Amino acid sequence: MIKNSTGQDEKFKEVSKGALIIRIFSYLKPYKLKVVIVILLMILVMICSLLNPYILKVAIDKYIAASNIVGLTQIAAFMIAFNIVSLIASRIRFNMMASVTNSALLDIRQELFSHIQKLSLNFFDNRPVGKILARVIGDVNSLQDLFTSSVTNLIPEILTLVFVTIIMFSMNFKLALISVSFLPVLIIGFFCIEIFSRKRWQVYRSKRSNLNAYTHEDFSGIRIVQSFASEANTSKTFVNYVRGMMDSFMRSVRLNDMFWPMVELSWGIGSLLVYWYSVPLIKSKALTIGELVAFTAYIAMFWRPIQNISNFYNSLITNFASAERIFEILDIKPNILSINNALQMPKIKGDVQFKNVMFSYDDGVPILNNVNFKIKPGETVALVGPTGAGKTTIINLLSRFYDVDSGEILIDGKNVTHVDIESLRSQMGIMLQDTFLFSTTIMENIRYGKLDATDDEVIAAAIAVNADSFIMKLTHAYQTEVNERGARLSVGERQLISFARALLANPRILILDEATSNIDTTTEKLVQKGIKKLLFGRTSFVIAHRLSTIRDCDKIMVIDDGRIIESGTHEQLIILKGLYYNLYMSQYKFLNEGA
Repeated sequence: MIKNSTGQDEKFKEVSKGALIIRIFSYLKPYKLKVVIVILLMILVMICSLLNPYILKVAIDKYIAASNIVGLTQIAAFMIAFNIVSLIASRIRFNMMASVTNSALLDIRQELFSHIQKLSLNFFDNRPVGKILARVIGDVNSLQDLFTSSVTNLIPEILTLVFVTIIMFSMNFKLALISVSFLPVLIIGFFCIEIFSRKRWQVYRSKRSNLNAYTHEDFSGIRIVQSFASEANTSKTFVNYVRGMMDSFMRSVRLNDMFWPMVELSWGIGSLLVYWYSVPLIKSKALTIGELVAFTAYIAMFWRPIQNISNFYNSLITNFASAERIFEILDIKPNILSINNALQMPKIKGDVQFKNVMFSYDDGVPILNNVNFKIKPGETVALVGPTGAGKTTIINLLSRFYDVDSGEILIDGKNVTHVDIESLRSQMGIMLQDTFLFSTTIMENIRYGKLDATDDEVIAAAIAVNADSFIMKLTHAYQTEVNERGARLSVGERQLISFARALLANPRILILDEATSNIDTTTEKLVQKGIKKLLFGRTSFVIAHRLSTIRDCDKIMVIDDGRIIESGTHEQLIILKGLYYNLYMSQYKFLNEGA
């Protein structure tokens, strides 16, 4: 059951800014050498920038005042030379930092993707796929500017601010004090804005995630949308999602846009006060024109870093929500994990036993109630019963997609919770009613069962389940590209490919969950021999509502309301005249009436 629908805003735990910043920038550690080189280049650029006003002062007071053309030419040549060096260094540092940023983002996205793949099924049960995609794609991309700005802008701006402040106060203490008089007011304003801004950006990220989830859901079900002519209705819903995202974005941006006016206002008032105070000093010759020109240049160099730092701070607040959403996923621990020092599952023989198994997906809602059975190696067992009786839950527990509430599940006498999960699942094959094919060739879709299989092995598996006959009729045979989920193929053809994939994997325990329900009668006859080959020599569990397909199973277990109420062969259960008999006769009567 989806607990977090497309229209429900996601909620996550807010963490401290300090811890979040440390965690974000920990991804730059592997690239610290490149970062150090970038910082050194930035220091070089910063020194060149700081020298410009001083050289201008010298040029005005020493060379222009004395009409020294030769000296003025020499100092101009020197100024041009080191500014060219600064330009080259700046170019190198931007390219190098871009490389570091992209590498860090790749690391985050790879870690997030790998982690999500290891999460338990209940994580996916509770979230639309679109919301997961929003974190892997959009939220990770949002950190790009943060990484780039932090190193290429924040560090040099802070260093520039420190050195400019020292220079200004050493040049004229009173002028420097006047020029920064509004800085405390600005800092207080920043913190006030940040308190409200962070919350608004969290809302925006949630609204954008909702839009992403709805869009993914709509396009995934586009056949249903078009078949019911619901395009207008879904478009209207889409517009509502977009408006919700747009409104939350505008509310966030309006608040963040207050940063720049506050800096500009403080800068302007400080500069006016400096000019007002400087006029009497120039008249009394306590201050030269060159000193005033240099000082006003340093004022600009003082406020410009503050403006850029405020921009970075703005970006930091904007992207806090993205970082929180990413780390919230990374901090989720899989419910199903291999225990410490878990045993590697040896080659499975196929002895399966459920002992007093109790299970519920939600607290207080039991799905399986004291289930007990024992299957011998190589037996084919059918699970039948009404919808929701617990059939699929049994195979989910056997594959350890979930853990039992109480009781034990043993394979060859080993508790499945005590063995390594990968070593267990690698020896099991599961074929579902909704066959999933990837957007690649038929050859590669079959090879997914055994990644190192040769082309001949793939073709042999297809021939064994009678899939080769229809594959060879396709334009490019085994190299035919199929769309996502195999939309270009019929349901029956997709299931035949999944049979070939399972046979190639050669699982020790095979599970068929309604795997033949969508195959027409003609195709079913063709595939029966392939299924027998698939079942031969391995323990198999077959879930089927079409009871005619399970008559030859070694054992049939009838499940109702989370309990096994009947067990035996087809003939034994018919003689018993219980639930299985009623189900079978109902289908038989329905088919006869249809005929």
